[in-house]
Amino acid sequence: MKKILFIALCFLLLSACSPQTTLYNWGKYQEASYAYVKNNTDEDLEKLLKEYQYIIDNQKAGRKTIPPGIYADYGYLLVKQGKTKEGIEMMKMEISLYPESAAFIEGIIKRLEQ
Repeated sequence: MKKILFIALCFLLLSACSPQTTLYNWGKYQEASYAYVKNNTDEDLEKLLKEYQYIIDNQKAGRKTIPPGIYADYGYLLVKQGKTKEGIEMMKMEISLYPESAAFIEGIIKRLEQ
């Protein structure tokens, strides 16, 4: 009985030491987003846009898919820069990955296409 208890305890301890994996790779999104919101400069906007592109191109986390909201926010910032067509495409990508966002994002797309 003691051997079984000892083996079970060892198994539990070893399983607790396994490396943690995350569902998404957010890169340096938090820092770039904070800098843009705080300073609102063109330089910070460019850094944020590059970070979005990096996240999209280098997704290697657990799910290997883009985190929720990245395509939508990236598309919004592209629209603000006058790149409406590219922005709408990014928003549509958000809908394809996260269909639950369709009700909100389709409303934005309709307003942009008017």
